[in-house]
Amino acid sequence: MAHQLGLNLPSRTALGRDAFFVAPSNAMAMAMIDGWRGWAGGKLALTGPQGSGKTHLTHVWADLSGAQIISASALQTADIPALARGPVAVEDVHQIAQDDAAQTELFHLHNLVLAEGQALLLTGTGVVAHWGLTLPDLVSRMRGATAVEMDAPDDALLSALLVKLLADRQLTPKPELINYLMTRMDRSFAAAIALVDRLDAASLAQKRPLTRALAAQVLDIAPPRA
Repeated sequence: MAHQLGLNLPSRTALGRDAFFVAPSNAMAMAMIDGWRGWAGGKLALTGPQGSGKTHLTHVWADLSGAQIISASALQTADIPALARGPVAVEDVHQIAQDDAAQTELFHLHNLVLAEGQALLLTGTGVVAHWGLTLPDLVSRMRGATAVEMDAPDDALLSALLVKLLADRQLTPKPELINYLMTRMDRSFAAAIALVDRLDAASLAQKRPLTRALAAQVLDIAPPRA
């Protein structure tokens, strides 16, 4: 059945390698993840806008390397020496721009991970220079990291992202609906995520299938003609 009524089922985000859609905008990042054993200095900074797939790629790398994943904001309560015994991914480093204590812990983790001969993946929104880090020694270490940026989505990637996000919510739209959304939505990863959240909520609340009429309502535009 092409259209499904929204059911109050838990959203399952697919984060495996097979669920990652490789497009020109992220092909370099995927290649760097695949070749992680050859990272210069044992570390890589993965940058890009919100919703660009950084978390997905982080989980792909964790599967490949056996790495632990931790949010930068959680470093203050983490066992840094224990983390440093294996590969580590630290997500959303930009979020500790005003947190001197967390930056200090990241500095120690960075040094310990590399001293143990392990690999370190760091992610953040925007280029590394704009992460707003203020601890001089940490800033110096970040400047020494190879950085790969995930670019803004092209049509193929944005379309695939919509399909994936809807599939994570057990929704299977017709291709025509994806095309309808693509020509009317803001063209960004963050906009795609927000739109799918709103579509899912509207389908659940109104107990209606995912159609162009429902999409028009969510987008607050005139409904399409039959």
